[in-house]
Order: sequence, then structure tokens, then C-alpha cells
Amino acid sequence: MSENDEQEVTRKTGLVYAAAFAIVGAVVVCLFIGWVLDRWFGTSPWFVVGGIVLGAVVGFYEFIRVISKIS
Repeated sequence: MSENDEQEVTRKTGLVYAAAFAIVGAVVVCLFIGWVLDRWFGTSPWFVVGGIVLGAVVGFYEFIRVISKIS
């Protein structure tokens, strides 16, 4: 394998890891924000559920955006 091919594989691998981290990170951050808001307002579990849904939407948007750079 030539050095250019190795660099391309490394670049694509990094993008895949970034895409996976985008989904997990967005869900965890939004879940935490929802948990804090639920504790503050006493509305358990509604902000947590909303945070999970919002995090999933944002995460999948970022996932698609990053994956489109692979090709």
C-alpha cells in the first residue's frame, strides 16, 4: 500500500470516528441539559425525553454531514 493510500485510509477512519462521536456526544449533551432543566423546573421526565430526541436529531444531522465528506 502506498503512502497516499495509507493517508486516505487514515483520513476516512478519522471521519468515521468523528461521525460516531457526533451522535453519541449530541445525545449525551442534550440529555444532560434536559436532566438539569427537569431538576430545575421539577418537570421530570419531559425535558430529558426532549433532550434525547433533540440530541438524536442533531446527532444524525452531524453524522450525515460528516459521512458525506468521506467520498
